[in-house]
Amino acid sequence: MRVAIIGGGNFGTAIGNIVAANGHQTSLWMRDADQVGETLAQGENARYLPGHPLEKLLVPTSDLEEATADSEIVFVTVPSSGFLETCQNLAPFIRPNDLLVSGTKGIEPDGFRLMSQLISEYTRTDHVGVLSGPNFAEEIADNQYTGTVLASHSEILRQKVQDVMRSETFRVYLSQDTFGVELGGALKNIYAIICGMAVGLEVGQNTIGMIVTRSLAEMSRFAVSMGANPYTFLGLSGVGDLLVTCTSPLSRNYQLGFKIAKGMTFESASNELGKLAEGANTLAQVYDKSQELGVYMPLASGLYQILFSNEETSLIFRALMERMEESDVEFAEPSYWKGGT
Repeated sequence: MRVAIIGGGNFGTAIGNIVAANGHQTSLWMRDADQVGETLAQGENARYLPGHPLEKLLVPTSDLEEATADSEIVFVTVPSSGFLETCQNLAPFIRPNDLLVSGTKGIEPDGFRLMSQLISEYTRTDHVGVLSGPNFAEEIADNQYTGTVLASHSEILRQKVQDVMRSETFRVYLSQDTFGVELGGALKNIYAIICGMAVGLEVGQNTIGMIVTRSLAEMSRFAVSMGANPYTFLGLSGVGDLLVTCTSPLSRNYQLGFKIAKGMTFESASNELGKLAEGANTLAQVYDKSQELGVYMPLASGLYQILFSNEETSLIFRALMERMEESDVEFAEPSYWKGGT
């Protein structure tokens, strides 16, 4: 089977190596022709995933038509800021039966559209899927045991993509809740900023536990308002991804919160990181959407006031503690506990 990876960053390269190692001829599209030359010369993507040689069947190219030619499966792993443009550029080369999978976590601000919606809107494919989970590319490339969630309404896509991706160290779990899986990947970045902030303020472990679980409640509450299944958030693309991102110093979002807690401004912390953390962009969009839909999100609202209205960082804890203590798990149905032992 021929496969194309559109996006030569660390995640796209790691996924490409898995697919190629499984015996599939795979193209790795990079926007920069110089990066292609460097990668071919060095035998690895030294710019984004150094120390990991490319599999023989993984071939870099900067020609989008060449990358997608005869490719039955196309993974799109470019940053969310360039996802719409990439879909527009891909459109002439995509056929209705092609299987397109987004590996990008984010939200398009124009119309609050998810990456799967952009694929459906700008290409002719009848088969759209999304990948999400606790998937640090470096760990995948190091063959650390990793799981991801592949969500799609297309059974053909779920079966074929799972087959080309699974390996001895990489598990692919299936879902039909594309919105839930996508929203989990995007929303968790907001709460990683909050957790980094909490660690920077040297709070106790009890506080971290409460932040993570209330974050999960907010994520699922918002996702349900968008048509997702709340129980999706009990899996890898929900609590799994949230836990990893909220506790890992490798996360740019966690680092942003930590730096702000240590006294840096939002602007100076972002400049030091060299790139705006994805969670800050997502926060602005989610805050506006939650206000429009009337979804109660005290943690996200508190963080919005801290980042964009220069409120004190202690506001996040006031937001956490001011709500009435109601149901711990608001989507648990009574039938799950009434009359139990």
